[in-house]
Amino acid sequence: MPPIDLTGKAAVVTGSGRGLGLAYARALAAHGARVVVNDVDEAAAEQAVASITEAGGTAVAEVVPVGTAEAADRLVARAVEAFGRLDVLVTNAGILRDKVLWKMTDDDFDAVVTTHLRGTFTCARAAAVRMREQGEGGTLVLVGSPAGQRGNFGQTNYAAAKAGIAAMARTWSMELARARITVNAVVPVAATAMTETVPAFAPYVEAMRDGAPLPDFLRKGEGFGTPEDCAALVPFLASEAARGITGQAIGIGGDKVVLWSHPQEVRAAYADGGWSPEALADAWHTSVGAEPQTVGIPAPRIPEA
Repeated sequence: MPPIDLTGKAAVVTGSGRGLGLAYARALAAHGARVVVNDVDEAAAEQAVASITEAGGTAVAEVVPVGTAEAADRLVARAVEAFGRLDVLVTNAGILRDKVLWKMTDDDFDAVVTTHLRGTFTCARAAAVRMREQGEGGTLVLVGSPAGQRGNFGQTNYAAAKAGIAAMARTWSMELARARITVNAVVPVAATAMTETVPAFAPYVEAMRDGAPLPDFLRKGEGFGTPEDCAALVPFLASEAARGITGQAIGIGGDKVVLWSHPQEVRAAYADGGWSPEALADAWHTSVGAEPQTVGIPAPRIPEA
């Protein structure tokens, strides 16, 4: 394949002052895209811009919390003002407010859903309007999570938002197909502030910070690595090489890239004239319920010492 070249394209990456968002912004810039770095922390945003420009890329900052239509309009306007266009949107901004259901407050729920789900919606809507006006297609990359694919204990708000993001990617891929705008969800797994507290990962993340490589059972078996390991997927999806890829949920981490399945029927049973509660109770364990689906993110398989 020829090198991925995004020269001339303009991108917005939300929540890109640090972590995965910064890795996405740097990867886009390294392949020629001009990038709007977004964060709520002005110092982090400016530092991210400096790191991109010092590496030979082009970037500007827009400091605003995503969620509202006004914030989304500001981000699109910043790209148009600085670069004359918008070709790529990466919706990465996110927060956590983890609590079990009976302890989660309305504010805990609303804050996460506003940033992740509403923020993805408002930013994607503003970007789609601009891209359709330009008439040259475009790329929406929506950042999901394994929690949204399988659920995760203590993350009602986060898992619900990320599941919704995957559903929006599938929906928008159909709605924006005629405009030649691709829409995909990425499902990254990396050592970030959101994952480094997982007890099974913590000692390996700490060793990595001291210069030790992550072992193969993490990089390959768990698909767990650095934010930079996840970043290659974004410029690929923004490139002409990925023009035919849309409506997909793609996982990446460490040395591993995967395609997630969409929810689908896995087993069926039939009753002439329809089902009664008693008939369901009688048939469940020997028909559709014989092999129930699992829930939750599988625990890491740590080799025995």
